[in-house]
Amino acid sequence: MIHTLTSRNRLMIADFLDGLDDTAWATPTLSEGWDVQHMAAHLVQPMLVKFGRFLLVSIRYRGDTDRTVDHFTRRLARRPRPELIALLRAHAADRLNPPRVGPMGPFAETCVHLRDIARPLGLPADVPAEHWRILLGYLTAPGAAPGLTPPGRLGGLRLTATDIDWTAGDGPEISGPAEALGMAATGRAAALPDLSGPGVPLLAARL
Repeated sequence: MIHTLTSRNRLMIADFLDGLDDTAWATPTLSEGWDVQHMAAHLVQPMLVKFGRFLLVSIRYRGDTDRTVDHFTRRLARRPRPELIALLRAHAADRLNPPRVGPMGPFAETCVHLRDIARPLGLPADVPAEHWRILLGYLTAPGAAPGLTPPGRLGGLRLTATDIDWTAGDGPEISGPAEALGMAATGRAAALPDLSGPGVPLLAARL
């Protein structure tokens, strides 16, 4: 099921990117240091860069995953925009199972990175609300991958979506749209103004 949803999201993102103009492609995203061109490259990187090659390059960066990802993203971002879009479409159905995050990792990336692009552009492009329900369920469950939400970030908080029937956790409440909850849970401070409740300052301090 997750693979199917991820594939659909990739195709939707490809269509979305195809409709952006030059100014939009040069706009910074919520991922620091990356514009839309970089993010488009990042979205195809897991399908093009095999684990062995990734591991080999990571040695150069002393095992720093973030720096290794940035390395490949910047190299792929040199490709023309139409090529990046075509690659995203061509590999939309690829089924990935990365170490530590499994299939949920690529799925989460399609949800979060679409909004990393669309939020700064002021555009409503988003995955279906049900996708956020699935992702939030994962993020608030024991054993969520630290790469998506570090241990303790959501501890002692009650999250309540205002646009779908979903809640999880105990403690000071944070309420808001499922998308904003998901974005904040994965470290996007830009989503905090869309949230309310006594738990917001605590979450903000943890980001």
